[in-house]
Amino acid sequence: MAVKKAQMMPIFSYEGVDRKGAKLKGELPARNMALAKVTLRKQGITIKTIREKRKNILEGLMKKKVSTLDITIFTRQLATMMKAGVPLVQSFEIVAEGLENPSMREVVLGIKGEVEGGNTFAGALRKYPQHFDNLFCSLVDSGEQSGALETMLDRVAIYKEKSELLKQKIKKAMKYPAAVIAVAVIVTIILMVKVVPVFKDVFSSFGADLPAFTKMVVSMSEWMQKYWFLLIIAIGAIIAGFMEAKKRSKKFRDFLDRAALKAPIFGDLVYKAIIARYSRTLATTFAAGVPLIDALESTAGATNNVVYEEAVMKIRDDVATGQQLQFAMRVTNRFPSMAVQMVAIGEESGALDSMLDKVATHFENEVDNAVDGLTSMMEPLIMAVLGVLVGGLVIAMYLPIFQMGSVV
Repeated sequence: MAVKKAQMMPIFSYEGVDRKGAKLKGELPARNMALAKVTLRKQGITIKTIREKRKNILEGLMKKKVSTLDITIFTRQLATMMKAGVPLVQSFEIVAEGLENPSMREVVLGIKGEVEGGNTFAGALRKYPQHFDNLFCSLVDSGEQSGALETMLDRVAIYKEKSELLKQKIKKAMKYPAAVIAVAVIVTIILMVKVVPVFKDVFSSFGADLPAFTKMVVSMSEWMQKYWFLLIIAIGAIIAGFMEAKKRSKKFRDFLDRAALKAPIFGDLVYKAIIARYSRTLATTFAAGVPLIDALESTAGATNNVVYEEAVMKIRDDVATGQQLQFAMRVTNRFPSMAVQMVAIGEESGALDSMLDKVATHFENEVDNAVDGLTSMMEPLIMAVLGVLVGGLVIAMYLPIFQMGSVV
């Protein structure tokens, strides 16, 4: 229930004057009018007018969602403010004013209201679990308890930046072929519905039998002209069904995770990205002073793959019984030899976080190189696919004309 209240917290517009007599106006999220007035008085503001801001339904529907990039930017800006010595509440105000996404601004102001109301920063973040995961909240909580919040925020910011960069690299590898395939499908449908019928009318005047390949293309064109709406509905239903199954079925998500690792082209890229995420997350949490067993539990979810989530939880159980991390990693047969050896050196030298950080950097560079190589490899492959699709249609349409020329 607390989460719902935080998400639906009303916003109050106010006008007033500060202690120096300067006029002020702004917006403040609060649970109710009384708390909003108390908060403003604590800040030394004499209220002239205050009212709850009404929500515009259309504005709510068109509101931009909070993305992981928004969270990353917020973390970096807040870390910079804290390192500069700016108080936490004032840092929230400065960061909120500079945010372009209104939804993210609401979240920041909501966190500010929670902190002003006496909640801890980590407690305020936990009111927004859809934006701040357990790992983020745990690291901030650790920073608050140790009195080194600004240092911890800087580490969290670096972690989020590295994670976001890695995610963008993977998206870059996936988006290009997906976009080209979508264009190829659209172009093929247009040719089948608009161009092939023109040739069909020309062929009907010839009075001769058409080649088998041309007949097949013409038959496909006739079907698409009659049932194009069914094709669109089927494609939409498949996409919607896929997204719904992915959202609701854990078994389906687990199947996709396992299939992604075995994919012939993208599998190696996914594998390297998982190792990079595992190393980066474990390095960040362990360096923050989180016990290794708890750090492994947080890292398991950060791998974003059920195969490695199960492997990391197995490592956690083995470490809890007294085994070394490097031995537990080796037993799973899921981690590259280089990563295991680096962890072993880190455990022996007492610099585990540093070695994990080096492993993460290495595999992030590997992902970068893999993306560049994949893009270079995909370009000729995609051109070949487009050539077969479009070229096949062109050949099918001109084949009867070529045959007539040879007869003449």
